[in-house]
Amino acid sequence: MRRRTEDVELQDVLPGEAGGWELGSLGAAANTVTVLRRTAWGLLVAGPVLAVWALLSRPAPAAPVVAVRQEQPAVGQSAGPGGFAELFVSAYLAAGEGTEDSLAPFLPTARDVTLTAAPGAQRAQQLAAVKVRQVSGGYWSVTVAARVVATDTTAAKPKAGAKTKPGAEESEPGSARSGSVLRYFQVAVHAGADGAMAAAALPAEVAAPLPGEAPSLAYGQSVPVPASDPAGQTLTGFFAAYLAGSGQLDRYLSPGTALSAVSPAPYARVEVVQVAETGTNDPGAQQGVPADGARRELLVQVAATDTAGQQRPLAYAIAITARDGRWEIASVEGPPVLSKDSARTDEKETQ
Repeated sequence: MRRRTEDVELQDVLPGEAGGWELGSLGAAANTVTVLRRTAWGLLVAGPVLAVWALLSRPAPAAPVVAVRQEQPAVGQSAGPGGFAELFVSAYLAAGEGTEDSLAPFLPTARDVTLTAAPGAQRAQQLAAVKVRQVSGGYWSVTVAARVVATDTTAAKPKAGAKTKPGAEESEPGSARSGSVLRYFQVAVHAGADGAMAAAALPAEVAAPLPGEAPSLAYGQSVPVPASDPAGQTLTGFFAAYLAGSGQLDRYLSPGTALSAVSPAPYARVEVVQVAETGTNDPGAQQGVPADGARRELLVQVAATDTAGQQRPLAYAIAITARDGRWEIASVEGPPVLSKDSARTDEKETQ
């Protein structure tokens, strides 16, 4: 009986305490195992998510500086070889020692160029391509006129203790010296297969191009316009509205002719001085009522006076057409008509 009693007492002790370890109940142990198992699965699933979050939350590395090559105008664009040459000459005139890289967008071999002039010692006030000659396919010789101004690159500072003369002024760096010189530079421009343009060499300074011969025009003798000439009356009213803002412009235009008056009006008074016409030396002879559809091509000499009283001569190639017994303006902005001989010469030069 005593042995049985001891076994019962030992069983009462074991569930609560055995060898110094507190075991707790079996239900609690099962719950603990479930929690641990779920936690482990949660960490396993959350691991990739946390890794992606850590990757995205890192600060982005600084973007590397990339050198961008400026593409030059392609063949057929409005700038063309003439505009490219103008930009190159402008950069060339302003460049100097230490700034040779400013020529790189135009001259691929700029790294081999050594300049000794002071940067900015001169600059171009005005630039114009006055001659563009195609040497071969994609290769041109361009003559650029540049009005060049010399500039002061260093300030003229008086020495310590030196006295300046009354009225003397110090020159500022970069200020233009008095006067400008018209100079001419020849530039060889080449277009690659992709259309990008590049200069084949540094500019060459050349003499001014020889003036061209005046073309032969197709008009007859230029004569004053009689006051009674219906065409002259139309021209007088038209130019008063077109250049001086006097009257309605639309009343002088043929149907379908779109034209706006010059605005703001640059002149206060306009006078039609002389008129020449194709096919005749007497444009004032046609003073009768014109037949509908009749057309005349005129070269009109105009004297325009501004508000300050300064007069300037102007010339307009104009076509007029007849409608309802009166002359109307059909076109204004075209060039003068060339004679047949001049037209044939121009065609040969362009071929």
